[in-house]
Amino acid sequence: MTSTPYTVADVMTTKVIAVTPSTGFKDIATAMERWKVTALPVIEGEGHVVGVVSEADLLPKEEFHEHRPGLIEQMRRLGDTAKAGSTRAENLMTTPAVTIRPDATLPQAARLMADRHIKRLPVVDADGTLKGIVSRADLLKVFLRTDEELATEIRRTVVDRLFPLSHEAVKVTVAQGVATLTGEVRDGDLIPLAERLTHSVEGMVDVHCRLVAPARA
Repeated sequence: MTSTPYTVADVMTTKVIAVTPSTGFKDIATAMERWKVTALPVIEGEGHVVGVVSEADLLPKEEFHEHRPGLIEQMRRLGDTAKAGSTRAENLMTTPAVTIRPDATLPQAARLMADRHIKRLPVVDADGTLKGIVSRADLLKVFLRTDEELATEIRRTVVDRLFPLSHEAVKVTVAQGVATLTGEVRDGDLIPLAERLTHSVEGMVDVHCRLVAPARA
């Protein structure tokens, strides 16, 4: 992971635990506990993702264990009551699965998770074949980048490109993921762009832009 923007492929987990449509309820629950995950992709054939089974899909069996829903509740919660009586992944899973491509950006993945209220996304290629899993924790990996790494990227991708004639006058410091840009540059019109581009560096917590330009005559 050496350049911006990072993609899902940069942070996803490629060793994926998956189940098939015929996998039984207890085997699903056991796999979730063993691998400490809250959801599992359901695949068939050569790894084609057909759905996702999550803890939420299993919970109705416990919810209705001692409670038989009345007719009105059954009609209102048809999906949950059906899952309560199901024993295999094909009847428990949510389908179609919400997936993402390896070349999607991290902000795109984060927005999809937020919009759909999910914690993990199967990563699939153009044919729908499983390539990995990306989780909320994976998306936060960019914030583990060192201050030195961030400063180097800011200088290379922002300062050197926007201010080639005055880049030596620009000082870039990063502390705890917060970047500070100071110094005088020739073209003041580019200062707002420099601030935006610095913000866009993956792993940036905040930016303090204190660049100045000579007063125009």
